[in-house]
Amino acid sequence: MLDATLELAEERGLPAVSMRAVADRLGVTPMALYRYVGDKQGLLDGLVERLLQEMPDDDPALPWQDRLRAFGAGAREVARRHPELFLLLFTRPTVTPEARRPRNSVQAMLRDAGVPEEIVSPLQRLLDTVGMGLAASEAGGRFTAAPQEIDELYALAEDMFISAIEGYAARGRDLPSIGSPADR
Repeated sequence: MLDATLELAEERGLPAVSMRAVADRLGVTPMALYRYVGDKQGLLDGLVERLLQEMPDDDPALPWQDRLRAFGAGAREVARRHPELFLLLFTRPTVTPEARRPRNSVQAMLRDAGVPEEIVSPLQRLLDTVGMGLAASEAGGRFTAAPQEIDELYALAEDMFISAIEGYAARGRDLPSIGSPADR
């Protein structure tokens, strides 16, 4: 069902995604879908899940820096494959366990880097937003530079974030508090 939703959205655009349109594509009645996704919002949540399934799996055997770079490269590839739909990741929550897998992976990388627990969640959100923003900008054609220059921009962003993460890990508990646990 999620593959059919993805195909429909890529062929006809996100506004064309509806319970009826997906059901027609699958050769079932719309009521058959309600059992699995509940409503159109559930269908869109499933589409987010489907996109995030394409993110690479984390390999905890590797150094966290390599894992973070692989994650960034994976986000870039997903954005390139699905430039219009990738923007959905900025507007929909990650509510399914599979959709939360990439977030949990980045948080594990940050913990393995030694980032204090109270900084892990806000730093993960910042990394996701900047990384996905760069990937969306590239895939959407916003960058007019040569491919090598765009690769250099990504390398600069990676180096900056790795340095910042190492700094947070080194400073440890000397960091200011970032909101309450409910804000994370």
